[in-house]
Amino acid sequence: MSDVRGVAVTGRQQKRARGGSRVRSAVLWDALRTVLDRIAPEDGPGEVVDVGGGTGGFAVPLAELGHRVTVVDANPDALAALERRAAESGVRVRAVQGDAVDLPDLLGPDAADLVLCHSVLEYVDDPAAAMAALTSTVRPGGSVSVLVAGQVAAVLHRALAGHFDDARRVLADPAGRWGDGDRMPRRFTRETLSELVRGAGLRVAELHGVRIFADLVPSGMLDGDAGSAEALIALESAAAVHPVLRDLATQLHLVADKPAE
Repeated sequence: MSDVRGVAVTGRQQKRARGGSRVRSAVLWDALRTVLDRIAPEDGPGEVVDVGGGTGGFAVPLAELGHRVTVVDANPDALAALERRAAESGVRVRAVQGDAVDLPDLLGPDAADLVLCHSVLEYVDDPAAAMAALTSTVRPGGSVSVLVAGQVAAVLHRALAGHFDDARRVLADPAGRWGDGDRMPRRFTRETLSELVRGAGLRVAELHGVRIFADLVPSGMLDGDAGSAEALIALESAAAVHPVLRDLATQLHLVADKPAE
């Protein structure tokens, strides 16, 4: 892909996400671009698999960047919306119906340079089995991008909302839940996520905190104020790798590498 096309695509991505939305996604997109620059094949575009990619929020922009993208999702309606979105953007994205644990049967081994698994492990019945499937799908030398809900952040957010008993329950519960009314089945800490990834045979390469401050700042402070949004993005980027602050993020983003054979 030429530098000119890369700039044009980046410009379109920025127009789609303004204010608070752009702040919340900036750290993640920077991390994904860095990973793709590192692992992309020298002789052409990378093969990307987006597990649970739904309507293509990541898949379509990645296809616009020139990569070959496959979305695996259990929801047929989401896949239909993905195909419409890709057509409107003038790109092709392959849509495959299925679950994370089905990846080896659906795509075969070593099918991708990069596998995305964003906001999926919180909901699967067996996170370890899902991680094993992701490991099988990524080629040796490739990477897996995992995004999950953060347990420590849930403690902070419940406390700030005045739900102090809920905050204490989240802190003590192995699954990071505050009770039967909690709609999130599972949350992770840096330690539990890293252990899950290592157990699947992957090496932890990077860990970022995503949305450390963005979910605490009123959106009205950012919408229409480009200077404030840029300043918050800079703060989020700096804090994303801070050894203490990243644990407070609403979401934890881990990049794991599959050892080369």
